[in-house]
Amino acid sequence: MKDFLRKIRTIPAVSKFMINHYSPYRGAGIAIETIELDNYFIRIKMPLTRKNRNIVGTHFGGSLYSMVDPFYMLILMHHLGHKYIVWDKSASINFLSPGRSTVYADIKLSAKEIIEIKKLAENHEPILRHYTLNIVDETGNRIAEVEKVLYIRRKKSKATS
Repeated sequence: MKDFLRKIRTIPAVSKFMINHYSPYRGAGIAIETIELDNYFIRIKMPLTRKNRNIVGTHFGGSLYSMVDPFYMLILMHHLGHKYIVWDKSASINFLSPGRSTVYADIKLSAKEIIEIKKLAENHEPILRHYTLNIVDETGNRIAEVEKVLYIRRKKSKATS
C-alpha cells in the first residue's frame, strides 16, 4: 500500500489535487494553476484575500514564501526518483514591492539540470543546488525574490550480507 501511495502521488493531477486541498494552502488561497512535472514546470497563484492580507492590506510575507516553498523539491523528487534524497536546506525571501493583487510564481527546472544533478551525485556525496525565482503580480511587477538551497544526495545501496 505504501508503494501504491508513493506511486499515485507522482501523477500530476493527483499532486495538484492534494496540494490544492492542503489546509494551509486552502486557507491562504494558494493554488497550483499549472503543473507539468514532465516539463519541469509548476505555476502557483495566490489572490489577495482577507485570509492572507497583512495589517497594511498587502500580501502577508509568510503566505508569499509558503506559496513557493515545496515546489523545487516536488519537481526534483519526481525526476530523480526514490534513489535520491531531496531536502530544503535553506531559503530567503527579499520583498521588493507590496502585493496588492493576485500574485504568481513560476517554478522551472530543465532536463539539463536533472542530468547535471545525477552526474554530480554519482558518488553518493551530498550536493547543494541554488535556485532563484520571482513572485510577480498580474502586471508582471516583481513582488518578491526567493532564493532556495536544496540538499540532494544519491542513496547508497543497501548492502546484502
